[in-house]
Amino acid sequence: MSSPKDGSEKIDYRDVDNLRRYARGEFSAWSREITVTQEMIDDFAELSGDHYWIHTDPELARAESPFGTTVAHGMLVQALSAKLDLEMPVEITGFRNMVNYGSDRLRYPSPVPSGSRIHGRCRIKDVRKAPLGTLLTLEINIHVVGNERPSVTNDILVLYM
Repeated sequence: MSSPKDGSEKIDYRDVDNLRRYARGEFSAWSREITVTQEMIDDFAELSGDHYWIHTDPELARAESPFGTTVAHGMLVQALSAKLDLEMPVEITGFRNMVNYGSDRLRYPSPVPSGSRIHGRCRIKDVRKAPLGTLLTLEINIHVVGNERPSVTNDILVLYM
């Protein structure tokens, strides 16, 4: 996640009530775009051990897949959200650490064909006081550029401490 553009409000992570003002607001602007290449898909298959043909065999996918080509693993596309440099609606300050605390909801509603460009956007969905700090739920949507339906939806939990 990146800080918002200059001029946006800065809020200390401990100011839960103030952060809650941004919950369920508008989505951020679209992130930068990246291309999901077959090489990325193959590298992910090697790392994950998921060599299912729909991801790794372009010839068979062209002949047998309903998508006419290979498609990226959902987990790969979800992992690429960090590379998209999604913009936050507010700048959160004062924390020493922030950690990925997991996901409440992760779905893959539509495929990402090899060679597609993707981009994403996010918004704050929930803010809660937690024993170790402040827990934000960020709703992240990643789309193939030009597609209305997202390819990944993820309610990711980020703990600010």
